[in-house]
Amino acid sequence: MTTTTTGNGAPRRVTILGSTGSVGCNTIDLIERQPGAFEIEALTALKNVKKLAEQAIKLRPQIAVVADPAKYQELKDALAGTNIAVAAGPEALVEAARRPAEWVMSAIVGAAGLKATLAAVMRGACVALANKESLVCAGELMTRAVARYGATLLPVDSEHNAIFQCFESDRRKSIEKLILTGSGGPFRTRKREDLKDVTPEQACAHPNWVMGAKISVDSATMMNKGLEVIEAHHLFAMAEERIEVLVQPQSIIHSMVAYEDGSVLAQLGSPDMRTPIAYTLAWPKRMPAPSARLDFVKIAQITFEPPDPVKFPALRLARQALKHGGTAPIVLNAANEVAVAHFLGRHIGFLDITSVVEDTLTAMPAEPIDSLEQVHAVDAEARAVAERVAGGRARRN
Repeated sequence: MTTTTTGNGAPRRVTILGSTGSVGCNTIDLIERQPGAFEIEALTALKNVKKLAEQAIKLRPQIAVVADPAKYQELKDALAGTNIAVAAGPEALVEAARRPAEWVMSAIVGAAGLKATLAAVMRGACVALANKESLVCAGELMTRAVARYGATLLPVDSEHNAIFQCFESDRRKSIEKLILTGSGGPFRTRKREDLKDVTPEQACAHPNWVMGAKISVDSATMMNKGLEVIEAHHLFAMAEERIEVLVQPQSIIHSMVAYEDGSVLAQLGSPDMRTPIAYTLAWPKRMPAPSARLDFVKIAQITFEPPDPVKFPALRLARQALKHGGTAPIVLNAANEVAVAHFLGRHIGFLDITSVVEDTLTAMPAEPIDSLEQVHAVDAEARAVAERVAGGRARRN
């Protein structure tokens, strides 16, 4: 089955920003299952040259880009004789996003993906957004650019993708609230006092999803749900108080939309990122995906519970940052990235993560945002403050 949306039967031309990460690899898996349906314009990676070169040799993009300039020669050598162009450095990532691909997967982790994502939006591309930080850090700038340049923004996160599938845009006045679901992570049933000595390995052992280390820790702290509340606010123009978070341990219902007539529309599926990726890759059509099909008899029951606000203070911090607006979400995100890195490096404890975030937010009161340059400046300052805070906690530990 060939899946195209070009209108003339031609293969859909795609760029994958962050092709060597989990989302990027799953995107490539889907593309390889549809021979002739897609052509690759550009592939990019942070520093995993070996994986990037393997992907490029198989998919034959016009260009392969590594963000780390020190890896340029290694990538050039790996692709010697292939006629695939090679580039390196942060600006090369932006140039890759500007290349003429109809569909762009934005899967660069962290604030580093913001500039490239905006570059794709500003040329009116269809952007599949797996980079949370683009909306968390610059939601208003991003959504204004989408409207101004006629771009299409398709959410890849399973929760927002689920809402997108259930969200009746022509009846948005009938929507009462959005319901973001989450598994509760690996520590859902533990008491907060039992989390003091958990290890990175335990925090990364998600009960349902296979994800990278950083997002796995965010799931364990439930910061991922906090960031998703901010994302949902910008994606769907919904007020913070109309975005609910609900724990759904089986990860079967990925999110819901409640309407004023009492109807609640939900999107269900197995916990496999290839389902939401496939939805965006083929949009506005659908395409086959190899995700396991739900067997409701085997599932037997789907349960719900409210998130524990004491055990998961990250949710409170994220909601406060959204209410304060301006630079507050930038500080929240930057401090969290720094704190998680220190936890994964075994410098601070698990419970220190949200403490570092809260202390950094306190040290940097919210200010209005008026430019992308300001976003990057605040992000850099927040990281410096968070590093000092985390360093102090590491010495105490």
